[in-house]
Amino acid sequence: MGFFHGKTVIITGGGRAVLKDGSCGSIGYGIATAFAKEGANLVLTGRNLQKLMQAKEELERLYPIEVLPVQADICAGADNETTAAHVVQKAIERFGDIHVLINNAQASASGVTLTAHTTEQFDLAIYSGLYATFYYMKACYPYLAKTKGSVINFASGAGLFGNFGQSAYAAAKEGIRGLSRVAATEWGKDGINVNVVCPLAWTAQLESWAAANPEAFKANVKMPPMGHFADSETEIGRACVALASPDLKYMSGETITLEGGMGLRP
Repeated sequence: MGFFHGKTVIITGGGRAVLKDGSCGSIGYGIATAFAKEGANLVLTGRNLQKLMQAKEELERLYPIEVLPVQADICAGADNETTAAHVVQKAIERFGDIHVLINNAQASASGVTLTAHTTEQFDLAIYSGLYATFYYMKACYPYLAKTKGSVINFASGAGLFGNFGQSAYAAAKEGIRGLSRVAATEWGKDGINVNVVCPLAWTAQLESWAAANPEAFKANVKMPPMGHFADSETEIGRACVALASPDLKYMSGETITLEGGMGLRP
């Protein structure tokens, strides 16, 4: 039956992406696959409707679940609170409850030094990451309180270690870490579990960024000791399943660093 049979999981940035070799190239899609294998119904959001539909078609073909794709873009100048509320309302209309919220979506202009960053580039990172996390958490709160659910947010080593050329991205991710700690403190009384994952996975986005910014990649992205980057499904996705599972929940408020072959480390 699986840990999440009949339960509902919202994943932002859940569109399907593949690496050059054809394997899974998206953390969001890897997480979606891991929860699909546990029987969860999925609400997938993102800017690219085609990628969302590809995810729906593939996951529903492989697993006995339902996938609701909802195109959504949290960005500067938009009514973002309404956008997030619309996604949540669609989830409730289709599935009735929300058990897990995973804020994975993030866009940024990586490889641009702090002084070269434009306001538009900074806004891109802050809105797509920090503001999106804020609005989706607010919109999901009453439903997560009802189900004693979980929130899993995504930060990054870029913020933890100050990666060169990633000022806006790092700022967004550190904001998400701070927001998550406050939510863990405030929402603990409601039975809502809140955690942060800092992953290092080989994704299609990282593959493209490495090709376009080889020097920044060499300076900032170090191969983990086990000799491979984390797998989006079997390591990062499974870690999220563990964090959200009622039987396996970690202490709320932890930051989990996940690197290839390294497992979970607070």
